Amino acid sequence: MTAEEFEEFYAHAVRRLTGQLYVMLGDLQEAQDVVQEAFVKAWSRRGRLVKEASPEAWIRTVAWRLAVRRWHGRRRSELAWQRHGGAPPEGAPDPGSVVLVEALKGLSPQQRRTVALHYICDLSVEQIAVETGLSTGTVKTHLSRGRAALADRLQDPRTQEAHGD
Repeated sequence: MTAEEFEEFYAHAVRRLTGQLYVMLGDLQEAQDVVQEAFVKAWSRRGRLVKEASPEAWIRTVAWRLAVRRWHGRRRSELAWQRHGGAPPEGAPDPGSVVLVEALKGLSPQQRRTVALHYICDLSVEQIAVETGLSTGTVKTHLSRGRAALADRLQDPRTQEAHGD
């Protein structure tokens, strides 16, 4: 992929990938950061990206792995703060949180990723299995459990009132 082709690919894919990672991660700034970092990594291997099955899937996978590494780093940091008297106070939660993203945060990271890949990225069960390294049966299980959990979290209170729940 030439520099011009990469720039065109970036222009067409960055918003879509950021949106997909936002749904997976529940944090827009984090999604923007890991997508940008994944594109930086892709730039250095742009000559080989054409040969990849899907450059967009490669970047999405790299961005996900970067996010997971960051989670592990934050967890270690939190444990260190706990051992040494607690972390500094955090600011108020972001008022712009979307209901769906909040509901997705209640899922396990793997369920959240699987649901996002299926419903946001429009990948088939088989494509998700290839991208995540999970078996198709495991992907189906994550989708089923994720849908059930989201159904509970995303019930419309107006419908519940109408049914007398």
